[in-house]
Amino acid sequence: MAGLPVIYIVAESLGETAEAVVRAAASQFDSGNFEVVRVPYVDSPEQIDNTLKEAAKRCAFICHTLISPELRQTISKLAEQYNVITVDILGPMLQAVQKLSGMQPKNKPGLTHLLNRDYYRRIEAIEFAVKYDDGKSAFGLLKADLVLIGVSRTSKTPLSMYLAHKGLKVANVPLVPGIAPPEELFHIPAEKIVGLIVDPAKLNEIRTERLKAIGLMPDASYAKLDCISEEIEYSKTIMRQLQCTVINVSNRAIEETAHMILEYHAGFVGNIT
Repeated sequence: MAGLPVIYIVAESLGETAEAVVRAAASQFDSGNFEVVRVPYVDSPEQIDNTLKEAAKRCAFICHTLISPELRQTISKLAEQYNVITVDILGPMLQAVQKLSGMQPKNKPGLTHLLNRDYYRRIEAIEFAVKYDDGKSAFGLLKADLVLIGVSRTSKTPLSMYLAHKGLKVANVPLVPGIAPPEELFHIPAEKIVGLIVDPAKLNEIRTERLKAIGLMPDASYAKLDCISEEIEYSKTIMRQLQCTVINVSNRAIEETAHMILEYHAGFVGNIT
């Protein structure tokens, strides 16, 4: 065979699965050099016929991941007609699983790609949460699916990460008396903002333990009850201006608060207590 061996990949979706198998097989040969021609989104006998004609002219063989029984039957029939070798990657596996489980396959192409897309969306959301954590950049507020606001130690960061694993791009902004919130916060639809508050006594406990953990004196103003009460009242004022949903996280686990946010994400109304 002159030149590089040619392998056609025929698929109803992108053809990534077939290409991964082809390249894994090619790596087992000395050169590992093959010309791979991907033919994606095949959905008609005409496309299969044209591809087989071209493959026959080039003395190539075809590797496919066709799901549709009709298209698999077509490629098998035409391959015999044009004397082209074909390798059915998914067919034997589908038949084996069907025989073992007694279930019928969905025969729907692209499901693996959909799973991968969900995975990459979560990764992107996690990177977003890290990049725009703790008000690092106001630019991220306009791109976020959700913005969490609240005073220090109201679980903004862990909530952002938890929600990111669910595929939401979350930014969070600390509210500090004497420091104006970023102007971008006031240009976001109210339903995209969630305010987090906590009972002053509970926050006092949390901050006191935090100071001890990092080796600082627990009587710092950061953990004083009157300072905490002032911060929380300030945060409530901002939340009222934004007309956003408010959640009291005092006695709630991260998972519980996240579930509430996910449940009401499509349309927050009023306060969630």
